[in-house]
Amino acid sequence: MERLAAAALREEVLLTPKPGLVDQSNTGAHLDMDLPLFKRSIAAIVPWFSRFTALGYHYAALPAGEIMTRIRPVGLACEQAMFAATGGVNTHKGGVFSLGLLCTAAGRLSGRLQPLTREGLCDEVAAMCARLVTTELAGCRRAATVGEHLFQRYGMTGARGEAVSGFATVRRYALPAWDRLKADGADDRIIMLHCLLLLMAYNPDTNLVSRGGLPGLNYVQRYARRLLTCGWDLSGLRQMDEALIAFHLSPGGSADLLAVSYVLAHLPL
Repeated sequence: MERLAAAALREEVLLTPKPGLVDQSNTGAHLDMDLPLFKRSIAAIVPWFSRFTALGYHYAALPAGEIMTRIRPVGLACEQAMFAATGGVNTHKGGVFSLGLLCTAAGRLSGRLQPLTREGLCDEVAAMCARLVTTELAGCRRAATVGEHLFQRYGMTGARGEAVSGFATVRRYALPAWDRLKADGADDRIIMLHCLLLLMAYNPDTNLVSRGGLPGLNYVQRYARRLLTCGWDLSGLRQMDEALIAFHLSPGGSADLLAVSYVLAHLPL
């Protein structure tokens, strides 16, 4: 699983063109990030994935609700390794969270001699994270993070909510399209770009809201849906990239879900 998670990060950042995001052409809507920085971040993060898997395996017999407290120190240490590699820039905090959960879930399934399937992994993640929104967002009296602020203001649950749902947005939109395009013989780049557009069209991306408010989120969602409806091409994605850069909008949450999609798409149903 850790190899898939590492490949997901590498394939996501190299995918080009990605509207508003760092890729091989430009730095997207970011002034503090570029491709070499992302590569350093990935190199720092990847060694930790095996630790998530090992912890999941070690605690396979524990109730799912007790797992988050066991893996949180590893998640924080992984984040610190990322920040050390990037000089304090948050390149992959969402990826550490989501992919760390998948690796932990994979370890738990293996520890119970259960097959690694999309459904099994997503169900395990949902079980591990069942109380995240109520304990970390709804139970927060004073917002200290962007995620807590957006929950209090808009009721948006962000990456936590997606984990609680067992990555419902990925399973509903990205994976069916990935499977269909793969069966039709589309190449991996086209598949990933199409799935990124789908995620941008339907994911309530808190990264966009933190940068552009609800109008920013609505703008990106409408733009992505229009491309999907009319038929997109690389030129259209480059134009969207220019538009999102002009408005300083970066769909980073959808980029994280694309990495999740990559992992799950390479597993059996």
